[in-house]
Amino acid sequence: MSTYSVVAAGFGGQGVMLMGKIIAEAAMHDGKKVTWLPSYGPEMRGGTANCTVVISDEDIGSPVVDTPDVVIAMNIPSMIKFEEVLKKDGILLINSSVVDRQPTRKDVKVFKIKANDVADEIGNVKVLNMVALGAFAKASGLITFGSIKKALEETMTGKKKVFLDINIKAVQEGMEKIEKA
Repeated sequence: MSTYSVVAAGFGGQGVMLMGKIIAEAAMHDGKKVTWLPSYGPEMRGGTANCTVVISDEDIGSPVVDTPDVVIAMNIPSMIKFEEVLKKDGILLINSSVVDRQPTRKDVKVFKIKANDVADEIGNVKVLNMVALGAFAKASGLITFGSIKKALEETMTGKKKVFLDINIKAVQEGMEKIEKA
């Protein structure tokens, strides 16, 4: 495996920070070393937000990444910003419910998931981040479903426990409905 870096980016309120945390925790359950670095735009909800997750078999020197291996773009500004710094042959995962344009790069692997639409079909548009997370897991092979489920069980406690099942379903749907573009 060696070291992989993932940038999840979108509007504040789309759950990209939680998505990144679950990716990091799932990777830990898979025996990997991880870092999670959040970055917020000045507006928070409605502004842009992104986080970087580094997953490795070895110690991680820095959580800062200039050229990620994977970009999860939940909106158009995020796709525009991070597509250009994505590594050659990297994975660009696009929320095609919101991103209505094609990426410009031809040297990356593009996957699409209609995260908003799938979440809406499940019954709660707020789980769109977990739909995207499931698509990421399937496209990248970096984390397993079992480890994602364990990370969700640890995160969705107390009052949030009522949302556990729908989040797990959203991950499963994302894994099933991802499309290679």
